[in-house]
This record gives sequence, structure tokens and C-alpha cells, in this order.
Amino acid sequence: MKEKEEAKKCEGWEQKKKWHHGHATPSSAVYGLGLIGALVYYISTASGFWVGVLGVLKSLVWPVFAVYELLKFLGA
Repeated sequence: MKEKEEAKKCEGWEQKKKWHHGHATPSSAVYGLGLIGALVYYISTASGFWVGVLGVLKSLVWPVFAVYELLKFLGA
């Protein structure tokens, strides 16, 4: 009997997991706007094609650069 209850709980969890989709959060919006801003900045300052490609790659990981500069500014 206990096994059936556990199985039902698992089935319910799988059902819930199956229908649950990620929700947008404010941090997603900030990341998205930052991504677009970084993309525009890096491409506009690129001096050649491959520098532009590198800029696209950098724009995907812009939070790393932002945190690095913030910590450098704070002296940490």
C-alpha cells in the first residue's frame, strides 16, 4: 500500500514537472538587456570581423566582466 502511495506521489511529481515551464524573472530581463547592450557595444567598437566575432562571444558572458570590474573598483 505504501508503495502505491509513493508511486502516486512520484507520478504527480512527474506530471507537475512535465507541465512546469520556467518563468521569466527580473534577473532574466536584466541579463537580456545587458546582453543586447554588450552586443551593440562590442560590435560597434570592433575594428575587424574576427574582433566582432570575439565581441559576440564576450557579450554572452558579460556578467563575468561586470563582476570583475565591480570587484576591482571596490578593491576586493
